[in-house]
Amino acid sequence: MAQQLVNIGTVANDGTGDPLRTAFDKINDNFTELYSDENTGEVNSITAGEGLSGNAIVGAVILDVNVDDSTIEVASDNIQVKDLGIATGKIANDAVTFAKLENRYTALSALGSGSSFSIDFSAATTFTATASANATLTMSNAVQGQVVDIILSGNFTITLAETGSTFNKVGTLSYDGTTTNIIQIICTDDSSGSKIYHYAVAPYTSSTSV
Repeated sequence: MAQQLVNIGTVANDGTGDPLRTAFDKINDNFTELYSDENTGEVNSITAGEGLSGNAIVGAVILDVNVDDSTIEVASDNIQVKDLGIATGKIANDAVTFAKLENRYTALSALGSGSSFSIDFSAATTFTATASANATLTMSNAVQGQVVDIILSGNFTITLAETGSTFNKVGTLSYDGTTTNIIQIICTDDSSGSKIYHYAVAPYTSSTSV
């Protein structure tokens, strides 16, 4: 409702002003609107203190706290911290779900068929591929302790590669191109230019017997 002003005429008692009842009706309407707005908590803008600001036309208010170009965004149902250095922080037990982990720990990357495959450790935790000729698996973006699984088939020679890196084979089994294989590889040292990997290879077949 727009503000209602009482018409008081041009000069006193000139007969052009609002009747008394009409005037008080407008006043009551104005008070009613003010009271209703106060009780519904409608806020159009907020500015409070250095680095704190917020605004909303209708609905929940969002507050932004700017600290050295970093931002905490506070909404009605969540708080997001963006680019803010925190010396000590706490996360509730079991609060980090599988869905919140990055792709390197959750995703599947289907690489298709070919002779050159990029095993990007930041992109997935499981890779599938089919060699159509002698094939090279090139590692990248591995981090200390990360393990990836490569499910590979194709009866060709397979080579692991990454400039400056060392690959150590675990166990005695070798790649068997006549069937499907799983190559499990772990990065044990992620020093730039001299990473170290340990890997194991095993063919597998479908079976419910252990």
